[in-house]
Amino acid sequence: MSIQLVIAEKPSVARSIAGVIGADQKRDGYMEGNGYLVSWCIGHLVSLADAGAYDERFKKWRYDDLPILPQEWQYIIPAEKKGQFAVLRSLMEALCAPPTPGVRVS
Repeated sequence: MSIQLVIAEKPSVARSIAGVIGADQKRDGYMEGNGYLVSWCIGHLVSLADAGAYDERFKKWRYDDLPILPQEWQYIIPAEKKGQFAVLRSLMEALCAPPTPGVRVS
């Protein structure tokens, strides 16, 4: 039997989905059962870094600096959301191909 990963917007939606599809075993950051893993995000789990993260001069925006188009996009995971991010990452890595090289998460 193959395992399907379902990622919901928030925990309450994940619980509703899990109840319908029979994922009734509670785990740390996800639910499991009936061939499904059901997990959730918590608000904006990952966001783009502010412009100042690319260059100090971008901390204060100036019209002359626009557009700001980085060579490599940077992402931010708030400290209070790193645990759930780690859960989702481990579930995806267990079921899918490795993450794309060159994508940096800080």
